[in-house]
Amino acid sequence: MINKFVLRLFLGSLVLFLSAPLVVVAGVSFNEKKSLSFPPLGFSLDWYAQIFTDDGWRQALFNSVGVAIGASCLSVIVAFPLAWFLWRFHAPWARIVQVLGLAPFILPPVITALGFLSFWTTAGAYGQPWTVVISHGIFFVTLPLVTLTLGFDAVDDSLVEAAATMGADDKTILRTVILPLILPYIISGMAFAFVLSLNEYIVAYMAVGFTVETLPIKIFNSLRYGYTPTMASVTVLFVAVAVIVFGLIARFGDLPRLLGAWRHDEDG
Repeated sequence: MINKFVLRLFLGSLVLFLSAPLVVVAGVSFNEKKSLSFPPLGFSLDWYAQIFTDDGWRQALFNSVGVAIGASCLSVIVAFPLAWFLWRFHAPWARIVQVLGLAPFILPPVITALGFLSFWTTAGAYGQPWTVVISHGIFFVTLPLVTLTLGFDAVDDSLVEAAATMGADDKTILRTVILPLILPYIISGMAFAFVLSLNEYIVAYMAVGFTVETLPIKIFNSLRYGYTPTMASVTVLFVAVAVIVFGLIARFGDLPRLLGAWRHDEDG
């Protein structure tokens, strides 16, 4: 009985500790006046409205969403053939391909960002809007690569063998058998890359500097002119988008399976 009480107390304290910063930021975003006071002084949604009505914040929002969509699509386009290659060829040397796919996310973000800065500067493309899309697409390719690898591993080999027995070639099997089975893994990998790209700062800054303002870059630039509750509103918006996206994945997909929990079940 005491152990259960201690466990609940520990978990409750942990949840409180983790949620406290978000509660403070959310409270600040509702301030009626231009103040970062907590508890909030009055209640107002004007700072949330400013994200969509102010030209600077609205453009930063459009930039972030556009970059995130492009980067998430690109990361899946790159990850899919890599994951397929790992599944199709069960050779020890094939794992080298997986390491190459995981490398951008394994390295410290600063190192990866400096690599992008050096590359785009040498190529003469530094500051171009499309460079941040490519940079984010490569940087976050690890996420769809992991989910797609899990998806291919979950494919029932008997279905592939049955399709081959019926005369289907590799392209037909991929289109009619494999793609429908791994579609949830494609969507989840794209969603993970989208959410992280939306929040990423250092790689975006190294790729385009201040020439293209995403929301994180806009927040940093705004800090030079003082603190406003709009920054807190953007933070709450980021959290809300993440909760909605991951909530939809959990609702319409099998989130534990997408995260690889099925492997532990089979091992057990």
